[in-house]
Amino acid sequence: MDNMILVAALAAAAGLLIGWLGERSRLRRARAGAEHEAARIRDAAEQDASRIRKQAELEGREAVVRNREEWEREEGRRREEIERAEARLDERRANLDRKYDALEQKEGLLDERETSIAERLAAVRETEERVHLREQEALARLESLAGLSAEEARAELFQSLEDEVRAEAANTLRQVREDTKRDAEREAKNIVGQAIQRMAGDHTAESVVSVVSLPSEEMKGRIIGREGRNIRSFEQVTGVDVIIDDTPEAVILSAFDPIRREVARVALEKLVADGRIHPGRIEELVERSQKEVDESMVRAAEEVLYDLGIHGVAPEVVRVLGRLKFRTSYGQNQLLHSREVALLAGHMALEIGADQAMARRMGLLHDVGKGLTHEHEGTHVELGYNLCKRYGEPDQVLNAIRAHHDEEPHHYPETFLVTAADAISGARPGARREMFETYVKRLEKLEEIAQGFDGVERCFAIQAGREIRVMVDPEKARDDDMANLSETIARTLEDELQYPGQIKVVVVRETRAVDFAR
Repeated sequence: MDNMILVAALAAAAGLLIGWLGERSRLRRARAGAEHEAARIRDAAEQDASRIRKQAELEGREAVVRNREEWEREEGRRREEIERAEARLDERRANLDRKYDALEQKEGLLDERETSIAERLAAVRETEERVHLREQEALARLESLAGLSAEEARAELFQSLEDEVRAEAANTLRQVREDTKRDAEREAKNIVGQAIQRMAGDHTAESVVSVVSLPSEEMKGRIIGREGRNIRSFEQVTGVDVIIDDTPEAVILSAFDPIRREVARVALEKLVADGRIHPGRIEELVERSQKEVDESMVRAAEEVLYDLGIHGVAPEVVRVLGRLKFRTSYGQNQLLHSREVALLAGHMALEIGADQAMARRMGLLHDVGKGLTHEHEGTHVELGYNLCKRYGEPDQVLNAIRAHHDEEPHHYPETFLVTAADAISGARPGARREMFETYVKRLEKLEEIAQGFDGVERCFAIQAGREIRVMVDPEKARDDDMANLSETIARTLEDELQYPGQIKVVVVRETRAVDFAR
């Protein structure tokens, strides 16, 4: 047993020794292989390094060559630029030399000319002195011959020249004024005539009554009602007077307010057509008719605006403008009148090159205040001005409203056209009526103003105040003063007197020579 253990131990020791020797031999072989591989790698690395170094040297040499060539090209280019700049400098230097030579020549010529001018000035001074001496001698000789001093002769000459120039200026002024007036009048007549030819409107005369036709005489009794309750209710609701007389099959409605009268007419026609006439039905139909009439007025205003091509008018202004459909002045329907003024002003604006659209707008709204005069206090000018200003109408419209009755100056060319168109539209019998007392006072004031000028002997207002004839004293006024006097009187009348249309001022100077044959 012990021997076996010993043998086993020895065998194990021998195995360990053999294994150690084998591992050592393997490690020795591995080391030798590693050293061989390291030597191979080192040789390869040295070869690569040598190759890279050679390649870098070649690339460096090539870069040096390229840089040298590029530098040589840049150097050549700069050398060429320098040569061109030197050539330009040489050329400029040559030009400057030529200019300098030319300036020297001019200076020489100028010196010669100055010398010549100085000599000529000296000769002129000598000549002036000789002429002055001769003038003094001639003046002394003239004074001795004429018996007048130089100052007296000069004053007399200036006076004669002044009189001659004044007379010539007065004649020229008179001729220019006559030519201008003739041309302006002809052109104005042409423009107004063309405007009127393009637009011809017929106006219907409306009175303060409306007539409602009835189907039979029996309907009158039904309108009156039991003990007159229907007619009283109708008059109370509408505010118009119902006149039932002997007129066959007709009832007359009377009221100064045309809108109330129209509402009453529409309501009565509805009652007659319906046949049921009693207070309750009357109130219902009158209320309905009021709405229809309001709608018809707005519709009429909108149609006029559409026809004239006017946009951007505030609804409240449109409503007031529509009320002119039932408003008359001197027998002329005011909505038609405003439309006609707008068309006339627009045509005339087109002729003279003014703003046609603005002229139409101004003409249409110049009398819009008349739609408020039945409900508010104040003139139609004030009411229309305040209405249009409140709703943002342009300044031209505001100026047309106030200027067409001369309540403020005409600030725009279109304002003059609106005023002229308003006068044209209203130029018919009865449109410019005035009280007799006012007419007489205006004529007296007209003569009084003309009589207040110096040199006026007598004056007469003729042609119903359209012309003032002024007689001047021939001893106090000369022919040259006639044009100035007539113009001064005309401007004074414009400032101090209110009148429709225009007044012609005629100044007459008459000299009479009287003798007797015995």
